Order: sequence, then structure tokens, then C-alpha cells
Amino acid sequence: MSFCLLPPDATRLSIELHALREKITREADAIQTAWEAADIRPAFRPSAENLASYLALRHADLSPMQPDLAALGLSTLGRAEPHARASLDAVVATLSRLSGAASGDEAPYPDPSAFTEGPARLAARRDTLFGTGSSGAPRSRILLTLPTEAATDPDLIPDMLRAGADAMRINCAHDGPEVWAAMIARIRDTQDEIGRYVPVLMDLAGPKLRTGPVAGPNKQRVMVGDRLDIRRDAPSGKSKHVATTLSHPELIDRLAPGMSVFIDDGKIGAEVLEITPKGAKLRVTRAGPEGVKVKPEKGFNLPAVEIDIPALTEDDRSALDFVVGHADMIGYSFVQTPEDIRLLIAEIDKRLPEGAHRPALVLKIETGLAVRNLPKLIVQSGALTETAVMIARGDLAVEIGLERMSEIQEEILWLCEAAHTPVVWATQVLEGLMKQGLATRAETTDAAMAQRADCVMLNKGPYVVETIRFLSRILGRMDRHMTKKSARLGPLRSWKGDLSL
Repeated sequence: MSFCLLPPDATRLSIELHALREKITREADAIQTAWEAADIRPAFRPSAENLASYLALRHADLSPMQPDLAALGLSTLGRAEPHARASLDAVVATLSRLSGAASGDEAPYPDPSAFTEGPARLAARRDTLFGTGSSGAPRSRILLTLPTEAATDPDLIPDMLRAGADAMRINCAHDGPEVWAAMIARIRDTQDEIGRYVPVLMDLAGPKLRTGPVAGPNKQRVMVGDRLDIRRDAPSGKSKHVATTLSHPELIDRLAPGMSVFIDDGKIGAEVLEITPKGAKLRVTRAGPEGVKVKPEKGFNLPAVEIDIPALTEDDRSALDFVVGHADMIGYSFVQTPEDIRLLIAEIDKRLPEGAHRPALVLKIETGLAVRNLPKLIVQSGALTETAVMIARGDLAVEIGLERMSEIQEEILWLCEAAHTPVVWATQVLEGLMKQGLATRAETTDAAMAQRADCVMLNKGPYVVETIRFLSRILGRMDRHMTKKSARLGPLRSWKGDLSL
């Protein structure tokens, strides 16, 4: 007995997709209307329109119809990010013909340019912000964090750039204007020698929530099950339990029993037991088998609390006096709301020389609130100046949990591609190679996955030149196979010989 499976019903799919298209169009128009107050720059307006269409598209559940679309040889809309409306229109047009629409009644195909304009905008913004790269360089640019010695070592910056670095990052949490100026002078001298412009990102420190002075027994080391106190005032040396304070002690009142907190990039985890007039009592739930020492000036994360402290500190404003006029890009730490962006732009404009262009903003996504607000952040920033997004995976992983981190970084990549906005893949890329001279298998895989971003950030370490070269080779290899989410079907070289059994 034999039978054949019939292909999916093109007429049914056509009706369903037509209805979906109308719904998406209405929702996208409503989103754009909500953004009209931003007074979007003409250069960014097509990107904002595509982002609105993509958000509306992804609010629908497309998964039930995707197998049927694939069975008909059509796009399943899984790579629609840079041209959401055009991708949908092309499938609708083909389905109208497959379903037997009368001649002249078929839905029109979109102009072919609709599929190339978005990727071209994204590539142009990548090159403007992070450099054009040398001949044959990978499509993903390499952004390098400069150590203090880059200001005095005459060979360090030239060696980094010749190894394959494309842009340089100066962390304003360290050093000061004299050192920053020396770094930038060396960058400008070297770019003249190598014949390509090297953009400079200056990263504002932001209002990091940190631990204060620490006191207590056992050399301030805590184990799982230990008490840990967060005091409103500096703890005394006679503290019965390990105790510390916070840089923003008013946040103690935002805690509640049962909440989780994390210290030092998540090395210490604790649960809030009780809030008292003196502060908060915590029980340590994570500290490793040998415990962890509680140290001052370490990050303190409150994942369950939406922290509403100002995104710009007085130190940031002081740094801006130098940064504006010297930096091509400004890294914005702890940005969470459109109001934060308007605040920074206002401070930039106060310092901007007459007739000068605003520097680009690199929005560092570090909190759950920033993730939820990401479309609004991109549109508000893109409305005012050139923009990129940095996935600050260290703080973000602590804030949202490691279980969600992989999923969220994918969604950020998709959203930014829809907004034609470059993404920086940051935090601990090839850290083992950078610091110890040996990469792990997991780090190498992470670096390969980073190729889908427009820029990959490396931190500091003694093996910097080797790490740049290694990363450049990995990115170049992956360029053969992937462009964003799309597989590039070049010939496979590993299985080209005799395949006989």
C-alpha cells in the first residue's frame, strides 16, 4: 500500500498570512506613532520603521505556519530582521500566486532594493563607528581596551593595530585626562602610519553600585550558610559577622526578605533574611567550596530591584569635559531609560564646539530594565546621534541570571539587526588566552559565536597581540559560513575527497 502526502494548502496559508500582514501593519503604525515625539533624524528613520515592523512581526507566533511555508519552498521569515516588511510582502506575493489569484489581483512583490538597503545601512554604521578594517579583515571589527601603559609604551598601540585591532577603548573609570590624551595621541600617530582611521571609544564609569569598607572575622571570608550584614554605616572591626556597606545605602530599604543579591560579579550570592534599623541581614547561598573574601569596591547586584539612581555621576560629568572633543564614541554605562539618553545628550551639547557633530553613543546593556527598554533606548539614541549597543555580559548575566543570558544575547542581536544598529559582543572574550596565554575550548566557541556581532571587545592582558591575531583568524573563518543569522553555503572543504565506503 502506498500513499503520498499532499503539499500544504497554499490558499489557506495565503489567507492566514494576509490577515497577519494586516495585523502587523496596524501594530507597526501604532508603534511608530508612539515614537513620533522623538523627532527622529532622517538618516535613522528607515531603521526605526523597520524596527517597528519587526517588533510587530515578532509579537505574533509564526512557528505553526513555518513548516508549511518551508514545505512550499518559501521563506519561513526566520531571517527577516533587516527587512521585516519586505520579507513578509515577498511571501504574501508568492502565496497569492500559488493560491491561484486572478491575473492582476496578485499581491505585488517588494522592490528588490528593500532587501539590500537595511544590511547596507548596518554595514556603513559599523564602518563609521568601529573602523573600515584592513584589506581582508573580518567583517566583525575588534575593539581593544587599552591598559595604562599604552600611554607610555611606544610599541604597544602600533603592535595592537598591526595585529588586527580596529578601534580602541579607553575606560574612564581608570587613569585621567593626561593619560587619556597620551593614549589618543599615540593612536592618531599610528593611524597615519598604517593608513586607516582608528575610532576611539571612551567609556563613562557610571553609577556602579559597589561595596564599601569591610569588617569581620575569618579575614572577611564567607562560606555558604554564613551570615553577611549590609550596614547603613561603616562596620566596626569588632563585627561578629562579616559586614560591609553600599555606595548607595538608601537601596537597603528597597530590599525585602527572600530577595537574592550578588557581590563581585556573582562570586558571592546571598538571600535577604531581615531588614533592621542598622541594615540588612543576609545568608550566603553561593561562595564556592573554599569561600570567598568580601572586598571593598566590588559590584553589588540586586536583580529583583529596579535601581533608579541617576545614570550620570559627577565623575562622569567631569570626564565629559575631556571626552567631548576627543572621543568618537561615548560608552554609556547603566543606561536604562530614554530619559537617561536625553540627559547625556544635553551634557554633551553643553560641551560640544560650535558646528561639531555629536559623538556616537554606545549603549551598555547591563540590567533587566535596560533589556526591557531596549527598543526605546535604540530609537531615542538613534534619533539624536549615531548609535551602537554593547551586550555587557558580565553585569547582565548577574542581573538576569545565567540561564537567561544566552537567550537574551540572541534576542539583542536580532533586535539590533532590525534597527540596523551595530552590536558589540563584550566581556571575557578569550580571557584565558589574554591573561594566561591559553584559550579554552569554551572560549574559542564563544569567540566564534561573537562573529554574528558587528564588533567584538577584548579586555586587557599580557598576551594581547596573540589574542588579537587568534580572534581575527576565528572571525575570518566564521565569515565563510555565517552572515548574522544566515548561513553562507560556500563549498565544504573538509569532506571533498573520496567518499566511497
